[in-house]
Amino acid sequence: MKTPERDAPGVVEWFRIGEHDAVDDALRLMRAIGVNRLRTHLSWADYHTTEGRAWYDWLMPKLSSEVELLPCVHYTPPSLSENGKSNGPPKDLQALADFADEIITRYGAHFEALELWNEPNNLLDWDWRLDNDWVKFCTMLGMAAHWTKARGKKAVLGGLCPTDQNLLRVMGERGLFEHLDVVGIHGFPGTWDSEEAAWDGWEDLLAATRATVGPFNPNLEFWITETGYSTWRRDGAAQARRYLEAMGSTADRVYWYALRDLPVHVASQEGYHFDERHYHLGLHDETGHPKLTARLLAHGGPALLAEVLSLARPAPAIVGRKPIVVTGGAGFIGSNVAASLAADGHDVLVLDALMRDGVESNLAWLRQRHPQRISAIIGDIRDVDVCREAMRDAAGVFHFAAQVAVTSSLVEPVEDFGINLSGTVNMLEATRRKPVPFIFASTNKVYGDLADVALTLNDGGYRPVDGKLHKSGVGESRPIEFHTPYGCSKGAADQYVLDYARSYQVPTAVLRMSCIYGQRQFGTEDQGWVAHFLIRALKGEPITIYGDGHQVRDILHVDDAVRAYRTVFDRIGDVSGEAFNLGGGPRNAVSLRSLIAHIESVTGRAVDTRFEDWRQGDQRYYVSDTSRLTDKLGVKPSIDWRRGVEALRNWLEDAVVPAHSHPANPISEVL
Repeated sequence: MKTPERDAPGVVEWFRIGEHDAVDDALRLMRAIGVNRLRTHLSWADYHTTEGRAWYDWLMPKLSSEVELLPCVHYTPPSLSENGKSNGPPKDLQALADFADEIITRYGAHFEALELWNEPNNLLDWDWRLDNDWVKFCTMLGMAAHWTKARGKKAVLGGLCPTDQNLLRVMGERGLFEHLDVVGIHGFPGTWDSEEAAWDGWEDLLAATRATVGPFNPNLEFWITETGYSTWRRDGAAQARRYLEAMGSTADRVYWYALRDLPVHVASQEGYHFDERHYHLGLHDETGHPKLTARLLAHGGPALLAEVLSLARPAPAIVGRKPIVVTGGAGFIGSNVAASLAADGHDVLVLDALMRDGVESNLAWLRQRHPQRISAIIGDIRDVDVCREAMRDAAGVFHFAAQVAVTSSLVEPVEDFGINLSGTVNMLEATRRKPVPFIFASTNKVYGDLADVALTLNDGGYRPVDGKLHKSGVGESRPIEFHTPYGCSKGAADQYVLDYARSYQVPTAVLRMSCIYGQRQFGTEDQGWVAHFLIRALKGEPITIYGDGHQVRDILHVDDAVRAYRTVFDRIGDVSGEAFNLGGGPRNAVSLRSLIAHIESVTGRAVDTRFEDWRQGDQRYYVSDTSRLTDKLGVKPSIDWRRGVEALRNWLEDAVVPAHSHPANPISEVL
């Protein structure tokens, strides 16, 4: 995909009276994604309320101190309206011009252009039943535009939605365009099927609009004052493509709607929501968490966005073949499994939503290393259609896609449930249509917090009082006991995968993982803690331990994990419907304090270690008994944890630390 030439477009965000925190958050998000133009609501009706003037006295200078501001004036004060509502024509059509004059006098230092009305062919913004020949609207707007220009500001016509060439022609015949500087255009291609069916692209729409209004004023500019794409289907990559299409158009300016999703408790269009799609138009969700477009804009701008989208294309060898699907294939373990399969001549289809920072570099690495074997779909497993598309011709699936952090599950349990459980069932259903091997990445968290296990504390950390448990670790016979939303979602998915073998004869297997570490892991405080500790140490930054640091885990190098996954896949006929523990076992058990001491040894640097309270659901001791996997399939760890940690240090020194772990352009800097 060609990289757009224009600067990043502006964004649209409406603020309600008193939303001071929302304004601060919006400015923060705009800074993060490199956007410095904002189109926002300046309600004529709100201005005339008790609190309205004071609110805009604060809002206008606040916003303009950081961004180029485009205020959109609309909504008639009900006391001035013909119908007593904010969508009615004012009784005195000159009233809008008077208000524009007041706004320019009061706030003119904070903007260079003023948008006059929003979507006049939308009944909720303008009651055209009281103005069916559009004389009132054109008279009102013509006077306001004339005075706006006389006061030295650009006069902008709010965009029609949908763009109606006949109505634009009527406005021209009424003499409106001779008073304007800018014609606004709205369009949401792909979000509403009715619009998509008639959509011919931005250039056709712009050309038609120029042809319609050009004869009335050849000097007009054309701004896309509102466009966007709703991710209600969880299709973040489609939003990114629509963003680049609008940005690459020949419009003189573009504003993207919206910066954030609309909270479900907030009504739009004066109390109306048409459908779920209105809630998901943001570049960020309602909490401010970035979607794919915003995340990539923050790390590399539109160029990175275009580059990442270009990775989602078929590899030559895959066309007409039966690839092995790796969900979460741009993640840590998934990318290592995908690389191993491709190296052995298998065609691989990576399905990944690219939700985590840095994972696009793993996908770029895979495509660069195996261009003939690796294909990709940037998609979300919560989208049933995406799952079906991925599995249509699949020879099997490794299912790694997941929400992976206990902490995140406690904050957003519904999100955790949707990805880990609903997403897994979507993949199982897509596989059930034509059963092929299905290997699921589960977790040791299915065994709960092990609070009933009596422990002692020695120099090596916590250890079970029970000698057999200390010698062998926790086996699959341990009753499952789900703690935290993450444990529940992964544990329930674990059981669904096993049951699909029983109920539907889908050849499935489950690997309940302990702590896996190794190359291509961009660890964070919440997940991938071995790499996280090393990254912090190599950068000379402090490490925070939650608890006392004596908690013990068995850690397994990713090369050993890949061998285990591939063996289970290859021998699925022998193990279908079974679950296995996968970890380093007792020989690779280590406390957090011991790991930090080893990191200090291999890096030659002292580590500043800090301590916080224990986190909910954390196990003081967990070591896998992997003997069942060894006995049944001959799989056992081969890489000692000390040697593995040193190898990871070497990889991180070359690949991550010079780029500060989350580089501005991860694709080019972490290959």
